[in-house]
Amino acid sequence: MPDRLYSLRMRAERDGEHCSGAERIAPAAALPALAADLVARALAHNSGAPEVVHCHIDRLPGALPCRPLPDVRTYAVPDWMAGRACAKGLLLRAGVAAPAVDAALQLLADGPAPGGRIMRGAMLIDAFTGRRLEADPARGVRVSRMDLEPQARAGILATLAAAGLGHQRVAEALVLAGKVLQAPGIIAEVCWSDDPDYLAGYVAAPQVGYQRISCLKEAGDRHGGRALFVRPAGLDLPVLVDFLERQAILFTAPGTILPEQPWRG
Repeated sequence: MPDRLYSLRMRAERDGEHCSGAERIAPAAALPALAADLVARALAHNSGAPEVVHCHIDRLPGALPCRPLPDVRTYAVPDWMAGRACAKGLLLRAGVAAPAVDAALQLLADGPAPGGRIMRGAMLIDAFTGRRLEADPARGVRVSRMDLEPQARAGILATLAAAGLGHQRVAEALVLAGKVLQAPGIIAEVCWSDDPDYLAGYVAAPQVGYQRISCLKEAGDRHGGRALFVRPAGLDLPVLVDFLERQAILFTAPGTILPEQPWRG
């Protein structure tokens, strides 16, 4: 009988604000080392030492759904302004209306939580009006309980590294985007990190997968986050939120990784 799997989730805070977070799905024997690794990562994060680090472990029920990761495209841009233009163009192509794109990009630039603070989770945005739909604009919706399948992990990471995508953040973002693209009612996602030293981000959409953009903000900028654009017609919001936060999913194989190309609008 295969080992039962557990969801391990870390979240760090300082001054009541989210600092960093990460998570894994693994068998019980791997949990002590993984938990130590995630705590060490929180304590060493370049946003500053946290005041509180939360670690939660839950046993997952039975067999988990397994999917391949999304295809990957990378767009090279000269600076963050071109990166934002690239993100807007990709979101428009995905079917998000211009008012919703503009509203989301401005919120990410200014800080999406009240007072311009960092959110723990993601914004849920009506893809046509730009209206926010999450119940708590400070917390948002935390996409959770997803990882690379343990036995496939090394091979997938090697494939990403061979394509020049070996940064830990790329793999984590790809896994998260992969889960978002499986969710009901999702049209697209845009994300860039609140890490002041990590400038890349992405737009993901079901038709085209994960589209990495080499620069989406200035160095030193501590703003960032993610926006999930949803189709409001027929949307069951509680079902969507439950899927994003509670349904565990594993990814077993890389998608197609296309060569980097310049953004041409």
